[in-house]
Amino acid sequence: MSQIKATPELITNLDDLASLADYSLIDTLNCDPEAKADGVDHLPRQVFSGHYVPVMPTPLKEPVYISHSKNFFSELGFADSLAQSDNFMRMFSADLSKIPRPLRKPGWACGYALSIYGTEYYQQCPFQTGNGYGDGRAISIFEGVINGRRWEMQLKGAGRTPYCRGADGRAVLRSSIREFLAQEHMHSLGVPTSRSLCLYTSKTEKVKRPWFEQGSYSKDPELMIEEDVAISTRVAPSFIRVGQLELYGRRVRKKEHPKAMEELEKIVLHLIDREYSEVIDKRLTIEEKILLLAREFRSRLTSLVANWIRVGYCQGNFNSDNCAAGGFTLDYGPFGFIDMFDPEYQPWTGGGLHFSFLNQPQAAEHNFHMFCAAIHPLLASSKNALAKLEAIRGDFSKVMQEEMEQMWAAKLGLTTFDKSLFKELVTLMLKTSVDYTIFFRELSQIPEDITPLKKSFYRNSISNEKILESWFLWLDKWKSLINVTLPESREKLSKQMKSINPKYTLREWFLVPAYQQAADGDYSLLRELQAVMTNPYSEQSKAIEEKYYRQKPSEFFNIAGISHVSCSS
Repeated sequence: MSQIKATPELITNLDDLASLADYSLIDTLNCDPEAKADGVDHLPRQVFSGHYVPVMPTPLKEPVYISHSKNFFSELGFADSLAQSDNFMRMFSADLSKIPRPLRKPGWACGYALSIYGTEYYQQCPFQTGNGYGDGRAISIFEGVINGRRWEMQLKGAGRTPYCRGADGRAVLRSSIREFLAQEHMHSLGVPTSRSLCLYTSKTEKVKRPWFEQGSYSKDPELMIEEDVAISTRVAPSFIRVGQLELYGRRVRKKEHPKAMEELEKIVLHLIDREYSEVIDKRLTIEEKILLLAREFRSRLTSLVANWIRVGYCQGNFNSDNCAAGGFTLDYGPFGFIDMFDPEYQPWTGGGLHFSFLNQPQAAEHNFHMFCAAIHPLLASSKNALAKLEAIRGDFSKVMQEEMEQMWAAKLGLTTFDKSLFKELVTLMLKTSVDYTIFFRELSQIPEDITPLKKSFYRNSISNEKILESWFLWLDKWKSLINVTLPESREKLSKQMKSINPKYTLREWFLVPAYQQAADGDYSLLRELQAVMTNPYSEQSKAIEEKYYRQKPSEFFNIAGISHVSCSS
């Protein structure tokens, strides 16, 4: 990696940003030898080797500013005015024709493999070989060091790449708004995630997508609708996925080309430099580095999934290609925040129970096993190293269970996890049909009786005497365990629990009217949601509380596009 340049006090124009460019991926990894230098490479084709393909993004026609993340701009030292400046808006709506040097064109896209719940897949690749999987509509256009941190900026919906599998490479406004809001919401919730920079749409460009009829209960889209296109810019230290490592691990195993082992080693060492340099010493041997990488990634991944469940988030499609090797949330496609507590909650109609809410730890374990299989060839010459890797892999479920128990204890305000209390709670939550977010937030008030908890009860549970009596008994047992008698200790615990149990989460029925209004050019609700959801633990105004701190209306249950979605495009 090259020498870090000083960041201007305030980045006010594209020249300021250009001065911080540092393209470590392009400069240190292998380009696809069959790639076109000008990046005019937009038709589906097999990519047999190399770590990236140069691709020129396809600009939006007549771009329109929608929003930017003021919080993230502030963290980066970007002036808010930058988001609507001509040059910045042009670049981040995919027009690289006039970018200042030393910014580079074209951008780049990367390949990866696909595995689902630990099973390798090839048939979804149009060539049946796995050489067509990758960034079908995601194109990175910047890498640099800003305020001492390395960031990569990637356009989602910037047109076709060799991995597009015949699609148009565009993202629609609906899914772009969902991802734009969700990333910054998750960051505000304290969950590791890619970040949102800015969001633009087009005055004139539209595409057709399958969707649901109004008020439908269907699990499958029933018609084609015309939607506005958009480009959101997501930002992360890197976009290396477990599926990427898998691709090179498979090529080594199958001896697909002479440079396969070299490419696997390069991408793993690059991952360590990009994501783990603070915890893995450069002076260590490659064997030592890889074992530390496996241990650290296990720690990050188990913590991440426990955090997802803490805030009521379900990834929906947690394949290995949607699993960031840096251990953060990536790819907000068919995600959802839970309303009524259900261990089998799954927002995506194509996801199945294996990716449901409380099955996320198992999905993560399968992804970790694929990660270990991918790096296995690099340790093959050392039986001792392989034994250590196997031990790290084998302990995943134990470490995951520990993370989950710590998380549940924290949500309940306990110093240690109480299995009996928790089991009773889950049974009661299911019997009562409680709102997951509201229940834990009201519990954080340390209520004297169950009256505040009733705010979270759906249906007729509020008048079911038998269920209410069970809640009285459970609450008494819980209060005996937290043992707060003095007002000071009660207030302290309440504050602590409120910092863990959010008041506001980005429920789908909040998102739907926001993207419907945006389609008509009205971005006010989107911006209101942005403000509310970037302060999810705060007590906000009475009007905001009445609007966003409430149960899901009964008429929205089982409605397509609200209670469940197809894979967003």
